[in-house]
Amino acid sequence: MATDRDERRRQERELEEIRRSFAEMGARMGSLFEPADADEQDGPRKPPQPAAPAGSLPPGLQGRPRWWWAAALGLLFVAGTAFGWILPKSDGGEPEAAPPQTTIATTVAPTTTAATQTVVSVPEECLEAAELADEIISALTRDERDNRLALNLRDYSVANQACREEASP
Repeated sequence: MATDRDERRRQERELEEIRRSFAEMGARMGSLFEPADADEQDGPRKPPQPAAPAGSLPPGLQGRPRWWWAAALGLLFVAGTAFGWILPKSDGGEPEAAPPQTTIATTVAPTTTAATQTVVSVPEECLEAAELADEIISALTRDERDNRLALNLRDYSVANQACREEASP
């Protein structure tokens, strides 16, 4: 019984100490829950305004609202975009993308004047490798990761090697 009474007294002392420290902190910082002092009864307490550094903004621009700045930046963006479309493209940098040119190789027989056209053919192994690559990409995009994918990858690597050997000069 004596220990319960001692424990209770100790808790009450700690509680009083905590209340006192909160009261001291509130007195130092000012409390929102306590009524204002007599000298502050005239009106609501205003937080002190920080002094602006000298020369930070011209006097005409200090009072502008934030939406004004957003509108000015938006207008600047629109003007820049318009100038980008209107002004001519640069001549010195990269050339503009030209359509790809297709070249057809022709050979002339030394004894005749008629030109013959060479026919470009794709090895069968390359076509098979391309089809297998399409199947693999399709399986990966559908998130089908099973034994069929492993078999297709193996077949693709074999077909790709055969295509490289066939296409090399």
